[in-house]
Amino acid sequence: MGSEGLAGPIAVIGDVMVDRYIVGSVNRISPEAPVPVLVHGNERIVPGGAANVAANAAALGARVVLVGLVGADAEAAQLAGTLAAYPGIDLSCLVADGERPTITKTRVMSGRQQIVRIDAETLAPPAEETVARLLAAVEAAVAASTVVVLSDYAKGVLSDAVIAAAVSAANAKGVPVIVDPKRRTFEAYRGATLVTPNRQELAAATGLPDTTDAEAAIAAEAAGRQFGGDVLVTRAEKGMTLWRRDGRVSHVPAQAREVFDVSGAGDTALAALAVSLASGHSLETSMHFANAAAAVAVGKIGTAVVTRAELNAALDASVPTGAEPGALLDPDRAATVIASWQAAGARVVFTNGCFDLVHPGHVSLLEAAAREGDRLVVALNTDASVRRLKGESRPVQDEAARARVIGALRCVDLVVLFEEDTPLQIITALGPDVLVKGADYREDQVVGAEVVKARGGRVALIPLVEGRSTTALVKKARG
Repeated sequence: MGSEGLAGPIAVIGDVMVDRYIVGSVNRISPEAPVPVLVHGNERIVPGGAANVAANAAALGARVVLVGLVGADAEAAQLAGTLAAYPGIDLSCLVADGERPTITKTRVMSGRQQIVRIDAETLAPPAEETVARLLAAVEAAVAASTVVVLSDYAKGVLSDAVIAAAVSAANAKGVPVIVDPKRRTFEAYRGATLVTPNRQELAAATGLPDTTDAEAAIAAEAAGRQFGGDVLVTRAEKGMTLWRRDGRVSHVPAQAREVFDVSGAGDTALAALAVSLASGHSLETSMHFANAAAAVAVGKIGTAVVTRAELNAALDASVPTGAEPGALLDPDRAATVIASWQAAGARVVFTNGCFDLVHPGHVSLLEAAAREGDRLVVALNTDASVRRLKGESRPVQDEAARARVIGALRCVDLVVLFEEDTPLQIITALGPDVLVKGADYREDQVVGAEVVKARGGRVALIPLVEGRSTTALVKKARG
């Protein structure tokens, strides 16, 4: 995901946990009972449940406000310590309750094999005073957020009252609510934007199969009617199915990966989905991000965090190139390649110019533009267009030479030419997600801004390098 840490804040509300791993080796059976003897090797503590969602979202560049219950115990301190590795997480909305322990799952492992899991938890409802503090924390977190995530592990935090408060506050603010469900059916989530059941949860809620894509769509529609929103089904080796309340259905196949451990993969997918939505992507595009993130997560041992670099690498592997990097394509071929990138979840950035004599200011602009998304398209004025704009003495280099130089920059994925005086027609034809221009423009002066924004995209204005211009270089060369 190309933009640098712009997502959020995201409110993650739910069952916060500690995941403890005790790792060792087993070489014999105990003489005391028919159980393996583990020779202790090491231990590690990682965030679990809603805390794992928060950690993954922060690792992907988002700011996060985490809401949940913890105990007044050593495990709560350990959890805070592990989350300190992610400076984007705000823990001020965690509610401490001395009457209940911090939920802790201890997994005893021999190599990659889990021998036993020990859970420490209290499922009794929290006291009224604790609920009141939790509701206040929910209100504060939602008020500061652009996306709300409800991470429901059925451990007591997401009661009917808390769900209703979070959904109501989010709806009033006009921000989306994503729910990872654990209810038998989904009526309690009414008003949420999206529910993300796995196959077992979907089957339990609807009583319908999801063996084929068509069956998954029918079951998702039935689930959507229960709460009135969209449904994204995570289907393990079958990928994901998105059913929209307007009847649109999308399927994305699972990425082929060696599966070591599915623990926390759903949390990772949920976090990637939320970060993508908070970054301005569509739900269809965000599904691709979530799918790629889950594929990375299952290749790790235990509850794991997927970094932005790992997700970008997975996306690069899944996005078709359609052409050699930096290739000059005609507009029709370019539109086809860009559509395939977008269908695979890539965010396409567009910028344009004459780029006659490329200088450090140009390079700086293009490198910054590339960081705004996943693929960078550069549109060059043709020679005729440059002459109309700059005079008969320009361009110094013809369009083929300029395209070759720009295309050779490693940050550029595709080059096109346009004949018109403005790039409006080529922007309309290509349909980029981000439109980049130098900061010497205002957004209302950027040609094509309204076209891109009407499609759900955005405009990015990049600061220019002072004292660098092609016109100055030409004057200097001519003495």
